[in-house]
Amino acid sequence: MRTRVVALEAQTGRRERPCSSPRRHPARFISVDTSPTPAPDTAHADTPRDDLPDTADTAGPAPAGGRRRTVLLLLGLTAVTSATALVLGLLSWAPDPPEPARPLTVSEGERLAAVRVTNLRDLRAGVRVTAGTDAARIELVGWVDWSRSLLYLDVGGPGAGAERGLLQKSGPVLVIRPDPAAVPTPAAPPLMPPADRWRLHRLAPGAHLAPVLDLLLDLAADRPDPTWTAPSSGARWLARDAVPAGPLDVIQAPLPPGTPAASTAPGTPSAAAPAADGQTRYWLDQDARLHKLVTRLPDAGPVTMIFNRADRPTLRPVDALGGRPGLPRALTDAEQRRLDRLPARLRAQGGATVTLTAPMGTDTNLRGAGWLSWTARTAYLAVADLGVPDRRTLLRRDAAGLARADLPAVAAGGGTAEAPARPPLPAPAGTWRVTRPGGDDLNTLIDAAVTAGSVGHRGTAVRIRDDVAAGRTVDVIEAGPANARLRYWIDRGDGSLRRLELRTDAGTWAHLDLHPAVVPRLAANPRPSAPKSSAPRPGAR
Repeated sequence: MRTRVVALEAQTGRRERPCSSPRRHPARFISVDTSPTPAPDTAHADTPRDDLPDTADTAGPAPAGGRRRTVLLLLGLTAVTSATALVLGLLSWAPDPPEPARPLTVSEGERLAAVRVTNLRDLRAGVRVTAGTDAARIELVGWVDWSRSLLYLDVGGPGAGAERGLLQKSGPVLVIRPDPAAVPTPAAPPLMPPADRWRLHRLAPGAHLAPVLDLLLDLAADRPDPTWTAPSSGARWLARDAVPAGPLDVIQAPLPPGTPAASTAPGTPSAAAPAADGQTRYWLDQDARLHKLVTRLPDAGPVTMIFNRADRPTLRPVDALGGRPGLPRALTDAEQRRLDRLPARLRAQGGATVTLTAPMGTDTNLRGAGWLSWTARTAYLAVADLGVPDRRTLLRRDAAGLARADLPAVAAGGGTAEAPARPPLPAPAGTWRVTRPGGDDLNTLIDAAVTAGSVGHRGTAVRIRDDVAAGRTVDVIEAGPANARLRYWIDRGDGSLRRLELRTDAGTWAHLDLHPAVVPRLAANPRPSAPKSSAPRPGAR
């Protein structure tokens, strides 16, 4: 049944009184018939009603759908316009021109002058070096310790030659551990360097490795040098670069004073330098840290050095360079007592087998093996020189002096030059040369070992560090005059001597490793025959 809409006045039968307030329309109530088949109302279908609202003009889905279509159309046009503008912008974009080269500002000059001081303050850095071109190219990977003037590198590349393998350099002293079978591309060396096969080495004249190593160590100083970056030096700012650590300034300037002079020969090809003029370039961060250096060195050609400022492990020199550094101090009472008792303890021990490792000079690297007796004060060793692998020198030491005999390796016990066998017993006959005690570094070392730890005046010894020898903890104690410093490795447990070291004239450390053992009876050295005389002896008839 359809519900008709009627006016409130018709329902109540009252008329509204006029008042001063604005006239309001009478309230109307609308109801909707929700029956499924509404009955037709023909009586009022054609009769317009002025009091019904025009709902067809104010509500319905048609106007809302039109607005949505309009919004979507506008959004599409905006997207097309933006994409067109972006494409046109990309097609017409050109990078900003680089800043032109210019003289250094005051701040940039101060940073460049402080580079070597910063290196010394940072102590160490990882380094990767490429020097030379083509078949003469060498590659170095490892670390530089500016605080101790120490290099530890793996040497590779087609031009490595005899230096292929591991290398350590402390000041002017260079030792290598050659490895001819190593792969051409070097890798970072082991932090704990191998203990064997190190030898003192001399670079050939004109070797292009020498100026590279010198430059690496010379990149440190304890104070800035303002003359290096003065306007007269020609230092210039070139460009900006970036690394993961931050922005860098590329600066062109000469090499620091005291370093190998840069070659500026025109027309020399350069595969590593960014320009053909051979000028030195530095990549510096805002804290005056050097991240890269490109230059040209005499006898080496183009050189590129890349520094890893975050790779800063503590380096350990090999035994030939003195081993791990320590903090020298005076002996404690217990250490002094062990040192004082050392001669008596060694005589009670009797003797030991000995192994000699002695880099005595750039052309003399000795290896040896044999016996030592503290009770008889004798020593007998077979010594090999790495430069003459097929020969041996037999050494026999007693109270009268040191006797030597040179024999073929087979007749002197055999073994290899790196690890010779102990000498034959009994000692072979031959031409023995007798010398007085003392003399060269080898004589001094053997004499110090045979005399059973006589260290001189009390109070002159200092403890360098603790260490490990043959699995035993030892105290490394240094004593003796400045020109013949000796280091005694004294077992902290039983007080025996495990190693004796001598600082050689070459700046290296030669050492004898001692292992307690029963020593065979050693014959006395042959004595030189007395010269014959035709004069009668006193008292002869």
